[in-house]
Amino acid sequence: MHKVNSRFHNVVVVSIVGVMLIPILATFVYSLSSRWGATVLPESYTLDWYRQLLTDPRFLQAFGRSMLICILSLALSVAVILPSIFVVFYYFPRLDKLMSLMILLPFAVPPVVSSVGLLQLYADSDVSIVGTPWILVGTYFTIALPFMYRAISNSFHAINIHDLMDAAHLLGASSLRAFLFIVLPNLKKGLMASLFLSFSFLLGEFVFANILVGTRYETVQIYLYNMRQTSGHFTSALVMTYFLFIFILTWLASRFGRGVQ
Repeated sequence: MHKVNSRFHNVVVVSIVGVMLIPILATFVYSLSSRWGATVLPESYTLDWYRQLLTDPRFLQAFGRSMLICILSLALSVAVILPSIFVVFYYFPRLDKLMSLMILLPFAVPPVVSSVGLLQLYADSDVSIVGTPWILVGTYFTIALPFMYRAISNSFHAINIHDLMDAAHLLGASSLRAFLFIVLPNLKKGLMASLFLSFSFLLGEFVFANILVGTRYETVQIYLYNMRQTSGHFTSALVMTYFLFIFILTWLASRFGRGVQ
């Protein structure tokens, strides 16, 4: 009976995965085809669409902008959230539940509502950041906080921070030195997992980028939206390139996250 249930579960899982892979495989084949009309399979195959994409200066600039915004946002998130979590777990452990609740507030408001609010807030402000990448950095910073807090806090739960800090103090290390050279290395897996996961999520964000900056600072998602009316083969190549990059980031996040409890 157990073998029958196991086989049934395997069949169900394989069937679901197969159904999910069909559109991805179809998009990939379409991106490699030069013509695909009334035939079941493409009439011929080519890599010209990928060659056009990877040599398109507009795509390379959009990809570079997305990378820059994500890196700046995550660097700011690490600089803020890592010391904050350390203070909470070491000095005020009872605040962990409150922090876990408050850190989810960025998801309590829909992106469209948040974007309209940000536009109204900074429209008449002396600080002119609407339409610039800086407003995206600040917005993405808040989006990345929940992902980073959960992954890093799980790493803090997995280590005995008080024993590590007490041992470091007995050996003459200051709190700052103990944090940098003892606590931080033990958080490496959780930190890397949160970075890759947050990066893959931010790279695919469209609503904030479209409303707050639009074509004034074209990112990968805005580029994909603007190129939707071009050749379907070219768009498929763009989607598959983006999907491959996201898949690699997700795989890296999963690999680093295996050791995080």
